[in-house]
Amino acid sequence: NKRPQDRQEKHDEIVAAARSLFLDEGFDAVSMARLAAAAGIAPNTIYWYFKDKDEVLATVLSNVFSEHWLAYLAADFPKPIDKLLWFVARLQEASILISTVHTRLRTSSAIHIWHDNFHLMLEALIRNELMTLGVLEADVDALTTILIFTIEGLLIHQSSEALSYRICETL
Repeated sequence: NKRPQDRQEKHDEIVAAARSLFLDEGFDAVSMARLAAAAGIAPNTIYWYFKDKDEVLATVLSNVFSEHWLAYLAADFPKPIDKLLWFVARLQEASILISTVHTRLRTSSAIHIWHDNFHLMLEALIRNELMTLGVLEADVDALTTILIFTIEGLLIHQSSEALSYRICETL
């Protein structure tokens, strides 16, 4: 006999199990049956909460980056480069899933929507930082794009902390 459980509580347990498995082993290595076992539920129960595995991934990514976003807002950085590198380091914690996101963009509406929203948030963050630094409005869009490409490059092509710092410092 299992105790009655709140829907949100069960949803959160599934997301926590998925987060652990996806970050440790990668999205493709985890079956829905394995995820269900880790969450302590029957495999078909997941579909009461999520349309498919891609929707689970999008929810996991949203949770991961929401945590980082809140920490970013609360943190005090001495220089803008420190902010950028801190954010890149947080994203690298989920780097195993970054290539999955880019691979699944064309086939998954849940991943496509998550990716587009993430880019909108990141672009707004960078634009705000650049304008706070006094960058000319005419240069903000180009610099925002350059910084996004740089962040994605640092995530996809792992490099030493010293090289990452030098790349960002050059920008």
